[in-house]
Amino acid sequence: MLKYLFGFIILLHGLIHCIGFAKAFGYGNITQLTRGISKAAGCFWLITAILFLTATVLFLLKKDAWPVIAIIAAVISQILIIIAWKDAKFGTLFNVIVLMVAIPVLANVQFNKMVAKEVTALLSQAPKTKVIITRKMLDSLPPVVQQWLIHSGVVGKEKIQSVRLKQNGSMLIKPGKKWMPFTASQYFTVDDPAFNWQANVQMMPFIKISGRDKFVNGDGRMLIKMLSLITVANAGGDTKMNGSAMLRFLAETCWFPTAALSDYIKWEAVGPLAAKATMRYKGLSVEGIFQFNTNFDMMSFTCNRWYINGKDATLEKWLVETKSYAIFEGIRIPAKTEVSWKLKSGDFKWLKLEIAELDFNQPGLYK
Repeated sequence: MLKYLFGFIILLHGLIHCIGFAKAFGYGNITQLTRGISKAAGCFWLITAILFLTATVLFLLKKDAWPVIAIIAAVISQILIIIAWKDAKFGTLFNVIVLMVAIPVLANVQFNKMVAKEVTALLSQAPKTKVIITRKMLDSLPPVVQQWLIHSGVVGKEKIQSVRLKQNGSMLIKPGKKWMPFTASQYFTVDDPAFNWQANVQMMPFIKISGRDKFVNGDGRMLIKMLSLITVANAGGDTKMNGSAMLRFLAETCWFPTAALSDYIKWEAVGPLAAKATMRYKGLSVEGIFQFNTNFDMMSFTCNRWYINGKDATLEKWLVETKSYAIFEGIRIPAKTEVSWKLKSGDFKWLKLEIAELDFNQPGLYK
């Protein structure tokens, strides 16, 4: 509904500019504008009208170009309004509305292009060769890990080289705050472990947060922007962030189980239904415990991970819990997950997510 209301505002504002053109060229009895308008200025009133009408069409068609055209139109419109201030000053309100919507949308378009460029570069590194997983390939793993992979259905399937998935869910920024819904897309490469995660979080009505976490070449980075404009957080490149990002990758290998066969992960049984995974990559080492049930479904992952960024970061227990399973492309994976911090002040459950879509070995961007 709001979409069509905004489209109507742009359309109406554009049509109103035709009055200035009509006044300049003497078409009709234009009483709304008491001052004369030169023919040169009248042409600009017409151009502005055309720009607003074009922006309306592109907006309704969901084309990325609409905010650029709308911003140009609003700027020209405001100049014309200032010249004819006495008669046209109320048009300023329309321009403010257009700019308040168009500028964040343009920033979001640029943010999306930045992430798309990063993901394209990431996926270009994924191997193109096909390898079929055999039962013998699992022999060196602890029995519980072997059973997990067999139960997941990887034997006889292609080795997973790249992953793309879509998520939805909700998150908390701080304990006691309101849960915020989000949607996200994420891309992985496996041989060279890396990921890029982009999320849109609905902080409150009309205010969204754009976030991007990535782990590439052993380097972990996080970027968070409000309305895709205002940088809230831009961190990464230090050992703590790199280690935290690597632990996230390790935990999320449950979505592409053949990664358990990677040389950079070493497994050690720590009980009949648990195994410790140690990941070593680019001079950094992290570890966590995978816990399984009697059906050999992965039920949880725990590790010590840095909580909060910067000098105030503390090592705290991080818990990922599986809430339900689903099968994608013949492979059984955790579909619903909840993530918590086990803090001294009490448990802080901050993330609930669900895998909505997942593709293996399709190294391309979602449309």
